[in-house]
Order: sequence, then structure tokens, then C-alpha cells
Amino acid sequence: MRLRFPDRNGAASVGSDCREDERRSRRARALAAWRHDAECILCGVVYAALSLVIQACPGGSPDKRVPVRPSVAAQAAAASHRDHLRVCADPNNLPFSNSAEEGFENRIAHVIAADLGADVEYTWWAQRRGFIRNTLKAGLCDIVIGVPSALDMVLTTAPYYRSIYVFVSRADRALDLRSFDDPRLHDLRIGVQMIGDDGNNTPPAHALSNRHVIANVVGYTVYGNYAEPNPAARIVDAVSAGDVDVAVVWGPLAGYFAKKAAQPLALSPVTPEIDRPFLPFAYDISVGVRRGEQPFKEQIDGILTRERTTIEAILDEYGVPRAPSSVRAGGNVHADAGGAHAVTPAAAGAGPGCSIAGGGAASGCSGGGA
Repeated sequence: MRLRFPDRNGAASVGSDCREDERRSRRARALAAWRHDAECILCGVVYAALSLVIQACPGGSPDKRVPVRPSVAAQAAAASHRDHLRVCADPNNLPFSNSAEEGFENRIAHVIAADLGADVEYTWWAQRRGFIRNTLKAGLCDIVIGVPSALDMVLTTAPYYRSIYVFVSRADRALDLRSFDDPRLHDLRIGVQMIGDDGNNTPPAHALSNRHVIANVVGYTVYGNYAEPNPAARIVDAVSAGDVDVAVVWGPLAGYFAKKAAQPLALSPVTPEIDRPFLPFAYDISVGVRRGEQPFKEQIDGILTRERTTIEAILDEYGVPRAPSSVRAGGNVHADAGGAHAVTPAAAGAGPGCSIAGGGAASGCSGGGA
């Protein structure tokens, strides 16, 4: 329909009424939009404020709560009033730990707990890559008894022992191997703890590969068959059974299972402790706590110092070789079915593994640890 407009003297034209209605409509729409925007902004501010309050309150959603780091004083108070020492450990990883609490780390956990006046509570988790991330960092426990001292995923105490990789052979062979440069290693069948084919393998695997000793190497996974008890012991069993001539094994693992072997075994430390350019075979082992919990770490340091004699006795009982202070030049450890005895003070061992990763600090558990 076409609108017709009267002359300028006309009173109330149809066109002017339409224009006025349109202006009013635009103003109404603008006012409504402004009110809507203002209400949204106000609601957003109120919602954000309420969210912060809710998240900060004990009753807030645990998944959305704002993390607040306790003060040093609060941490110190919590560390000094523990009813339970929450420990994360592997349920099938002797000599370090198992669910029957027969490992030396189980024993050390009870020593620490007794000093704290607490009891021990375990979260059992297979020590594979991601162990630290899924346990200690996830808040399932407060402490891991054996970690490499250099593991930066956790806050570590001063080392409570240092061990080293050892050559394990049958005593009746009298091989007395000590170095990866020994030419006999090109002809002997050598058992080595392996992790995988991703380059993150144990130091002995790298040392032999660097010397082109490959074809005569027999790999034994550090994890073993987890459906069996003591899966990491297979490499020591292989030496006793004659399946391999010699094996290079992380000291605590070698010392413990050599004592239980059917045949007398001889252990000698890998020398030197560092293979050039930089491949270490000896490792410091510490207790690990969560990063940021300095007061608790200092408390554990004090306990380890006070209980040094007790801890050393436990390590001796489990045949854990220590380096370097307890190893004399030319020292050997011989073990038979009746128990291990040192021809010279405790011998060898440390490398791939504290408790982490089925017995290896250096065995690639660092993530694992991590």
C-alpha cells in the first residue's frame, strides 16, 4: 500500500505517525537490550563471586575448589601430628616391597612411622612409568620410601643408602668380572635388565650397546611377569640355572636374590662408577615426599639420621650392596643358598633401580616414577 502525505499544514499525517512509532520502537528495543546486557553483567559478577566463595568453602565441589597452599606453619603442625603414615608402594616388588610387607622398604616405613608415633597405611600401585604422578602427586599417599635422590618430580631427603650395579655370576665359574671393557664379554652370554625399545633403557644395556656387545645379550624385563611372585628375580635365577654366564643387575635386587639362589653366586661391583661420557652405575636413594612439603621432608631427614643404625642393619639383612664407602678395592660378595657372606665388606650395587620401576632408579622409572 502506498502512503499519501498531505501538505505541510496538515495536522496528523499517516507518515508522521508511522515515523514516530518507529522511533519509539527503536528506543524501546535499545532500552530492553541495555537492560539485558546490564543484567547479564551483574549476574556474571555475582556468579563469579559466589563461585569463589563456594570453591573456597569446605563444602564446595572438590573438583573445582581453588587450591590453597598451606602455610609453612600449618605444614609443620600437620607434619608433627600424624596418626597415619600414608605410603605408596608396589605390592609385588621384592626385595623393596610387597603386599605382605616383607620388603626392606616396608621395614623402613615402619621405622619411620614408629618415630612419628603413627601407624602405616598403604596404597598399593605397580611401579611403572607414571607411578609418582598417579600416587604421590595425586594425593593418595604422603611418602615413597625409595626414590633416586636426583628425581626432581618429588622433594627428596638426604640419601639413606647408595648402591651400584653388579656383575652376577656363578661362584664356581670364578669369572670375577668388573668392567664393561673386559674382552670376555664379547663371548659370554650376558643377562641385562631391559625396559623397552624407546632408548630409555638401563645403564648396562647402553654400556654394552656402546661397545657393540649385542648379539650375545639376553634381555630380562625389569617388570617381569607380574602374575608371578617376585617377577624381577628371573635374571638372577637365569645365572643360577646356567641360562646366562653373567648378568648385570641393580645391587639391591642382586644381593637379595643371590642369597636365595640354588647355586652359590658371586657379585662384584661395576667399575668405574661412571662410564664415559656420563653413564652412572651408582645411585643415591632417598625418601620422597611431595614438592612444597619442606617441613615434612625435614622431619623425615631427622628420623633417617636418628635411625641410621637400624636402617643400616635392615639393608645388611637384605644383602643390599652399598657404594662407595662400604666397598673396598677388590671386594667381592659371595652368596649361597644358606645366606650371603662378604669376603670383604659389603659389595656392589646400584643403578637401575631403587624401588621404582620394578627395581630400578636408573632403569627408566624416573618418570615413574614419574
